[in-house]
Amino acid sequence: MTSLLIKYIKSKKPEGERRAALSALSGVAGILCNLLLAAVKFAIGSLAGAVSVMADAVNNLSDCAMNIVTLTGAKLSQKPDDKEHPFGHGRVEYISALIVAVSIFVVSFELAKSSVSKILRPSEISFSGRYLAVLGATVLVKLWMAFFNARLYKLTGNITLKGVKQDSFNDCIATLATMLSMLLVHFWHFSAADGVIGVLVSVFIFFSGIGILKGVISPLLGEPPSREITNRIEEIICKSDIVLGVHDLIIHNYGASKIIASADAEVDAASDIFTIHSAIDNAEREILDELGIIICIHIDPVDVFDSETEKYRRAVLDVINEYNSAFSFHDLSLAQRDGKKLLSFDVIIPFGEDARRVETDLTAMLRIKHPEITPQINVEHSYV
Repeated sequence: MTSLLIKYIKSKKPEGERRAALSALSGVAGILCNLLLAAVKFAIGSLAGAVSVMADAVNNLSDCAMNIVTLTGAKLSQKPDDKEHPFGHGRVEYISALIVAVSIFVVSFELAKSSVSKILRPSEISFSGRYLAVLGATVLVKLWMAFFNARLYKLTGNITLKGVKQDSFNDCIATLATMLSMLLVHFWHFSAADGVIGVLVSVFIFFSGIGILKGVISPLLGEPPSREITNRIEEIICKSDIVLGVHDLIIHNYGASKIIASADAEVDAASDIFTIHSAIDNAEREILDELGIIICIHIDPVDVFDSETEKYRRAVLDVINEYNSAFSFHDLSLAQRDGKKLLSFDVIIPFGEDARRVETDLTAMLRIKHPEITPQINVEHSYV
């Protein structure tokens, strides 16, 4: 059924609209399934007098709200750019996922509250094999929903669907725990089992919500792009023989449909400016066509035939490799000022390194090896 639904969406929607349509499909399927499950569990919970079953039904109703959030987020994220939001509305997906995470915390709290009450005031549960059979069927439905949303998340990368998938899996655990409590009460006469298992399930749901929240907060704050993407961007920019290297690559994510980047490309200063411009334009266009990333590339001219600059370039490379081979440098320039040779360059270091200490150490090492120069070093962290 999963493959049929996905195939149907792909056949009906053009490629540019499929991601939103698949996300919306998750919301529609979730609303229908959760309403059915909630009705079934409310009926069983009322007949059996089981608070854990009633709590499970309420959980399914809250899942409907999450599915509505997923559906709304998918629609809003596709709104075109406007005056107030020139970078589009793609980050609505992150907000939707945040709402899903918060909803999971609310469900966890409510389940814990009702379960503690059941522990303090235990009551009889009406046991029936038919109740267990029906609840077992609801577990299968939720397992399908978890698989369904995992598949859609893999196809779309929509982080909200990852949260919905986890919540569906949580529901499977909660319902299985509910079935276990009914068995414990009936066969072992452990009257508090309903409440105790409800508390354990609420704790499990709470920690799963923390995991989802962590996954949402990271893209909201801004996280580095994948190494695969950055390597491909650098490969495209360096296709032209004019480009000597790439640095200061920065990628801003405004949602899956709007990614903007900038980079500096070192180019041979002796090349014709129109040739350089054409090569950079071609790279920007190819990155947009292949990766869907809008990029602005700044050019840094390098005089490859200046023997003195090349001499100090090798000197800096030797010093940095001696100090820490994981470091890199760029934008090296040599200038005369007030009778001094000023050697300026930027050094890229990993996070966790002390920038000020690195600057002090490299400056001292260069002055010992080349006392005729005055190093001006800018130490920074990479954005990728």
